[in-house]
Amino acid sequence: MKIFIKNDQILACMTMKDETKLEANNMALHSCKNEANIIENRKRIAAEIGASIDDFVFPTQTHSANFYKVTEADKGRGATTLDDAIANTDALYTFEPDIVLCSFSADCVPILFYHETANVIGVIHSGWRGTIQEIAKKFFQHLIEQENCSVKGFRIVIGPAICKEKFEVDEDVASLFRELGYAKECIHFNQEKNKFFIDNQQTIIQQLQLIGIKQHQIMIDDTCTFQHEAGFSHRRDKEKGRHMAFIRRSKSCQ
Repeated sequence: MKIFIKNDQILACMTMKDETKLEANNMALHSCKNEANIIENRKRIAAEIGASIDDFVFPTQTHSANFYKVTEADKGRGATTLDDAIANTDALYTFEPDIVLCSFSADCVPILFYHETANVIGVIHSGWRGTIQEIAKKFFQHLIEQENCSVKGFRIVIGPAICKEKFEVDEDVASLFRELGYAKECIHFNQEKNKFFIDNQQTIIQQLQLIGIKQHQIMIDDTCTFQHEAGFSHRRDKEKGRHMAFIRRSKSCQ
C-alpha cells in the first residue's frame, strides 16, 4: 500500500497489487472473481487503519463528471454490496470526520485531496473520459464557488496511473484532448507507430492550474500502472482487478 499522507489529521493512501493477497489485493466488487474475497480485502485494510468497513463509502463509477457530497448517513454505502453504492458518480467529498472516501482505478488517474482550513476531503476518478469532461476542474470550482473553500488551501495527491509512454490512442481520442485548448503539450505523436500518446496526469494538472491551484499544492506519484509489477492495468492485462485510493480525516482535525 502506498501512503501519501499520514499524520494525526489526514490519512491518504492507495492499495497496490500484491500476489500474496486474495485476488492479488483487488478491491473492486464490480471487477472481481469472488465478491467474498474483495470484502475480506477491504476488511483487512479497514483493520490496518483502525477503522471499520462500515466507515467506508464507495461510488459506482461511470467515467462521468458527476460528484457527490457524502454525509454521515452514507457511511457503509457500497462497502459490502454494489446495490447501495453512490450511483453514477466519479468524485466524492465530505466535511464530516472519520468517513473513508474511496475511488477505484486500473490505469485511470486517482486524485485525493484535503483542505487545510475548510475540513473537506475528497477523491476523484479521472480516466481519459473524465479528463476531457474536466471533472477535476469542475469539481474544484464547485468547492471554491459553492462550498466557500479558498483555492490556496487545497493539498492534492495525483496517484499512480498509466504513463504517457503507454497511453496510446488514435486520432479520435487525441482530438478530444486538443479541443480542451490547453493540453497541446500533453499530446505526443509517434510517427513510426502512427499513434498519439497522452499524458493524462499532466492534463489534469493543467486543469487545476487554470483555476488557480499552484504546483506546490500538488503531489504527483509517477508510478506507471502499466509498467510496474504492483500495478493493476486494464489496458495491459484486460483482466479483473482495481486499486483503491482512499482518504480519511480524523476528528482531531476539527
